Amino acid sequence: MKMGLRVGDKALTATLIDSQTTRDFVSLLPFTLTMNDLFRREKFGHLPRAISEGGEPTKRYEVGDVVYWPPGPDLAVFYRHDGQKIPDPGIIVIGKIDSGVEALNVPGTVKVKVELIK
Repeated sequence: MKMGLRVGDKALTATLIDSQTTRDFVSLLPFTLTMNDLFRREKFGHLPRAISEGGEPTKRYEVGDVVYWPPGPDLAVFYRHDGQKIPDPGIIVIGKIDSGVEALNVPGTVKVKVELIK
């Protein structure tokens, strides 16, 4: 399953993994998020509601990971790696940006339109 993210005039795609968390996330689409910058490594935005935590939690990430952070409840995309681990309760990876993640490596907030690609 593929998801599209539009950041300004840039269009990104992500390949979603099959998990309970991902399926619940997809039920929210489409939406537009204001995504804030955190530690110059990720953009994150608050989801309209909490989603299932049925995916596998982890404290590690890779550049391009699209993740759910339950305490937010937030969607985050990692565009740079700073070597830090994620604090408890960890993140749940729901997908991976296929290419172009550097479009998120800009100062401040960005508006991101998120939708399912059929």
